[in-house]
Amino acid sequence: MASTEKLNLTLKVWRQKNAKEKGHFETYQVKDISPDSSFLEMMDILNEQLIKENIDPVAVNKGCKASGPVSFDHDCREGICGACSLYINGRAHGPDNEITTCQLHMRKFKNGDTITIEPWRSAGFPVIKDLVVDRTAFDKILQAGGFVSVNTGGVPDGNAIPIPKKDADESMDAASCVGCGACVATCKNGSAMLFVSARVSSLALLPQGRIEGARRAKAMVAKMDELGFGACTNTRACEMECPKKVSVAHIARLNREFLCAKLKD
Repeated sequence: MASTEKLNLTLKVWRQKNAKEKGHFETYQVKDISPDSSFLEMMDILNEQLIKENIDPVAVNKGCKASGPVSFDHDCREGICGACSLYINGRAHGPDNEITTCQLHMRKFKNGDTITIEPWRSAGFPVIKDLVVDRTAFDKILQAGGFVSVNTGGVPDGNAIPIPKKDADESMDAASCVGCGACVATCKNGSAMLFVSARVSSLALLPQGRIEGARRAKAMVAKMDELGFGACTNTRACEMECPKKVSVAHIARLNREFLCAKLKD
């Protein structure tokens, strides 16, 4: 039976005005948090508390210590969009497995706990404000090659092109990546190889994406390097923290795709 005890927590939250300013931790107290609340609902309660206390950015400019409501990213709150990217107590998305931050519930914490909340830390993800980071780099990698070129028109039948179930399943596993960036934040090298390999693999396994496979692998890897992401050294930390359990086997496929493409040059 789940505990119904309300939680009183200490939050150490990273506050930063923008990417150019130096950041710092601020400590807050939140009380009577339901263990059935999601982590983001707890953050909403904190911000409501800060607003009621009339702590706002204007006060900061006048010399007050506090920095107003905490900025954090979110959208669907269903584990689909990948927007809720928080580093909680030293783990991407917090102390649970195969979940995003919005799916993390407060029952994973104990009354009296101190929770440290940080943004993703990577050269490829500059801080916009507080816990919000700019993940435009992922969009640029996708623009470089994460697509198939087709003529628009009528929609073909779903079974018009027979695809082996094993390939279709593996492609869908790769396509489950939500682009949250946990792999980059967790990797000691700040590598985006798991994200890139998932996008390449999901298309390389299908006949529609096979045609442009060589161009796609070269273009996406080149863009990844250009944007400052690190190299993969097979620590597999990305796989362990990925909320969708995308396998590092896709990185092996990306490497094969890339090497074959280079050999053809």
